[in-house]
Amino acid sequence: MRMSDELWMRRALLLAKRAAGRGEAPVGALVVMGGKVVGRAGNQRERRRDATAHAEVLALRQACRAMGAWRLTGASLYVTLEPCAMCAGAMVLARITRLVYGARDSKAGAAGSLFDLVREPRLNHRVEVTGGVLEAECGAVLSEFFRERRRESKKERWPSG
Repeated sequence: MRMSDELWMRRALLLAKRAAGRGEAPVGALVVMGGKVVGRAGNQRERRRDATAHAEVLALRQACRAMGAWRLTGASLYVTLEPCAMCAGAMVLARITRLVYGARDSKAGAAGSLFDLVREPRLNHRVEVTGGVLEAECGAVLSEFFRERRRESKKERWPSG
């Protein structure tokens, strides 16, 4: 882990918390190149009504526009939750150099937990991975969001009074 990993992950956590405030699953992502943020986003699936509007994909799109290229060689992507297969595939295609994630995702993680798409030797690009950065904080934001969602769902099904 590099010294700056925690700093960038804390910024990704702020994006995740903002997403939660909008009713989105709290995932935040930053694309960093040359010490500068070139892409940032929180999940926007609900707002956009778009299954592909994951934080990682949106941050990659923004970074590509900012850099004027689809290849993001030399960039690092910081994300609060281990990427799914779609997002991991997008990172490989964008030639991201490094992925740093917070919480592991044993149900859908494609950077080592369930699959390891970002380091698949049969693909033409592999991504360096550092996982577990601020894992407890990242996991807590997700756990609290879904705990609250379950609480609200119970209230809707069984109103008191």
